[in-house]
Amino acid sequence: MKNSQYLLPANADDPWNLLDPAKVKKAISIRDYMLGEGRFNADANDTLTTLAEQLVSAGLPLHRCVTIVRILHAINSASYRVWEQGRGAIANVFPYIGTASTEYETSPSALAHETGRWVRFNPQNLQETDFNLVPELKQAELTDYICAPTLMANGMQNIFSFATQAEAGFSDVDVALLRATFPAIEACQEILVMHRILKEVTRMYVGEEPHERILAGDVHRGEVTRLRSAILFADMREFTLLTSNLSAESATALLNEYYDCVVPAVENNGGEVLKFIGDGVLAIFRAGQDDAKACAKALRAARQGRLAVADRRKSAEIQFDVGVALHFGEVAYGNIGSGARLDYTVIGRDVNLASRLADMCGTLGKTILVSEEIRQHLSDEAFENRGSYELKGLAGKIPVFSEG
Repeated sequence: MKNSQYLLPANADDPWNLLDPAKVKKAISIRDYMLGEGRFNADANDTLTTLAEQLVSAGLPLHRCVTIVRILHAINSASYRVWEQGRGAIANVFPYIGTASTEYETSPSALAHETGRWVRFNPQNLQETDFNLVPELKQAELTDYICAPTLMANGMQNIFSFATQAEAGFSDVDVALLRATFPAIEACQEILVMHRILKEVTRMYVGEEPHERILAGDVHRGEVTRLRSAILFADMREFTLLTSNLSAESATALLNEYYDCVVPAVENNGGEVLKFIGDGVLAIFRAGQDDAKACAKALRAARQGRLAVADRRKSAEIQFDVGVALHFGEVAYGNIGSGARLDYTVIGRDVNLASRLADMCGTLGKTILVSEEIRQHLSDEAFENRGSYELKGLAGKIPVFSEG
């Protein structure tokens, strides 16, 4: 096997037999921390720092410790944390690129994952082409490097690595200390990773406030939350026509370009995207104690979204227009569905009104339409009256206003 000379034995002797009573006590303390306080720590940087400091206190000549974990995130593929002696731990992410990177394929992590065994070497004795990390490890004057794979119950593979600048590297007792404590280290990592994944996945699919409510236990059918807010509903005009001759991949790419125009504008102005409905975006701006301020944020977001679409026109091959409707009222969101299959969604007359106003953008040839409620809250804005219309599903005629 390529690079097999760097693999530690898969079935080592019981590491506890190599530890004297003092080190056994230290190892038990590390194990108890990782399975106790460490797994409840909301700050993973702090957990890694405490672990590293405890290993040093137990006599391990540790100068660098790195943890790399896969995450389920829309734009990032992994998180990595680096602890260095005297600096504490810092965190960063690897962006998602769709395929395994050359950096990973030439890394000790890849070998550890492939074999399920610990990888160990002295960077100073290797060629810089042996592993991608060798130049970095040499520059850091590290003399012994151990890369240990971790396996989660769901099959995801992660990494812990330990490195030292000690002239003699890690001793047999040092390695035994790591092996003795590693099952607890691995378990703590899995718990923290799964907690992060649970939060990030629910946030991705249902939004900030709903994800917090779901994780707090709001998972029963019929539970509804009401709040007053400015409501923004945007959709892409003629989406069906624009995508009728496109492949599914091209249509999805176009839709994502549209979302990239609208969603940042919403979030940069304090709004929350609650739902993607085909080519529609439903967002709210919570009122709190200031209705007018929420309406002003929504209008700013609509204008910025319009500018983003206009800026995209300068280089895009396929052009599209966007229609944005603004209304102020009450949204009700919660769990609806049947049996164990629920959807966290938003309902209510005011949501329907915003949706119907967005439909009117194409009819009236306007990018931004607002309701009477928005006009009243933003009396300083020069909205033009476009008349009153009967909107599907709503009783009576609804006054409609546009920006210019």
